[in-house]
Amino acid sequence: MTDLPKNPEPVRDLREWLKRVEAIGEFLHVDKAVDRDEEMSAISYLVAKQKPSPAVMFSNVKGFEKSPFGARSLWNPYGPSVRRIAISLEEHPDTPTVELIRRTKEKMKKRMPPREVSRDEAPVYQNTVTGDDIDLDKLPIPRHWPLDGGRYAGTADAVITRDPDTGYLNVGTYRMMLQGKKQAGLYLSPGKDARLHITRSWQMGKPVHVAAAWGMDPLLMLVGSQGFPKNISEYEYAGGIKGEPIAVVKALNSDLLIPANAEFVVEGVINPDSMKAEGPFGEFTGYYGKPEALCPLVDITAIHYRTNPILTNALMADYPSCEQSGFFSILRGAKIWDDLDKLGIPGIAGVYSHPAAAGGFGMTVISLEQKYAGHAAQVLALAAQVPGGAYYTKWIIAVDEDVDPTDMDQVIWAMGSRCNPVEDIDILRSTWSTPLDPSQNPPEIRPYGSKALINACKQHRYLPVFSKRTTLRKNIYDQVAERWSELGLPGVAPNVRAFEADAPKAVTYHDETGPRAGANMG
Repeated sequence: MTDLPKNPEPVRDLREWLKRVEAIGEFLHVDKAVDRDEEMSAISYLVAKQKPSPAVMFSNVKGFEKSPFGARSLWNPYGPSVRRIAISLEEHPDTPTVELIRRTKEKMKKRMPPREVSRDEAPVYQNTVTGDDIDLDKLPIPRHWPLDGGRYAGTADAVITRDPDTGYLNVGTYRMMLQGKKQAGLYLSPGKDARLHITRSWQMGKPVHVAAAWGMDPLLMLVGSQGFPKNISEYEYAGGIKGEPIAVVKALNSDLLIPANAEFVVEGVINPDSMKAEGPFGEFTGYYGKPEALCPLVDITAIHYRTNPILTNALMADYPSCEQSGFFSILRGAKIWDDLDKLGIPGIAGVYSHPAAAGGFGMTVISLEQKYAGHAAQVLALAAQVPGGAYYTKWIIAVDEDVDPTDMDQVIWAMGSRCNPVEDIDILRSTWSTPLDPSQNPPEIRPYGSKALINACKQHRYLPVFSKRTTLRKNIYDQVAERWSELGLPGVAPNVRAFEADAPKAVTYHDETGPRAGANMG
């Protein structure tokens, strides 16, 4: 890969990130009046289908011209843009997708504890509201979809809780529905860290302190959306990716640590068994989630915000308008790849969670160089159950290293030419899923799912005699690529993964029956 220019200093807040997004031409500012209910989300839904798909800032929300918060609303911050995701991951915006996933995977191996700063040093403490002055109705918190059960903040960029037993600090992403001037509902799927913290605290008869950040360094939302070990804070992973500690500051009413450079933070408490009806909500699957049901109720105790804060809004929808799709394809792929590395699995050439498959959750493609009998089957089984990939995923596909896992045309080609369904598809049953899966009916069975393991690799036992793929010679490809503009061809020459010079040669073995072709038996 051609060397890319060196990165500037790390992004430290949302405002710095937006400057870099504007510099690559992917930022759109709308100063005309728009409605918070359905209109902003409709614009986001439609804009996301454009190429390039810009992040959109609304600074004139109807009915909030005189709001004391002076809040602005940012939609489609990531969208399907790999370039904006690369900026969020502290990489050059032109980094190729598989290389971006590989680099992110390597960064995930590094961890750096957060750096606590004083409140005087924390921009989020520029303004604080407590007590009877708290009024969430003065914020342009939107209704996303016509049949949503209410108005939703975010989905919250980061919800921060502590494990009541170990003190481990979790940073997760969960939806929050406005329940009044000083209350918000918190929806959490089974098995998620914050839900485990709440359940354990209630078992002990204790309230749960919680903080939520709406508008912060985008890296924290990317990291907070992923599954990590339940004894290491996401702040540490974010610091490792960024290459410097994340600045945090102590909350006003608890020992929680909140992002010091966030735009807007609410603090609250969930009292034992405090619940209120929440939902439905248009979800990442492109369908409304579970019907209205009781969810933990957060009583807001404090608000902290920067002057003229930016509230981020993540639309959940079908691809490419689903906010999480693009970054899930990178982050989830990197996490699964890292999990496979930790297990000592060799030969992995790339991992990709396809963004069109239910917000990046539904499908994982692994490209590998087969090194031994059963290698592909092993990779499929492990990728289906490692922490980074176990939740929801329905389709796990293995392809050879000559197939780009991010190119579904190539993946489907491999499925059509290298997979024999009667031999190469296995099913796992009663796996970890979600109540949000619309394909599981009746709804009460939805926490359980199933997974299809599809081996679209060449048969390992017949590698030496498998039909030879048609590929270009490397020198001919280089010759054509060099003359691309001279020949008047559009754009740039597409990347090619396999060349004739790379094709393996058949190996002949001899035994007591005479010569035979076969795989390496060593």
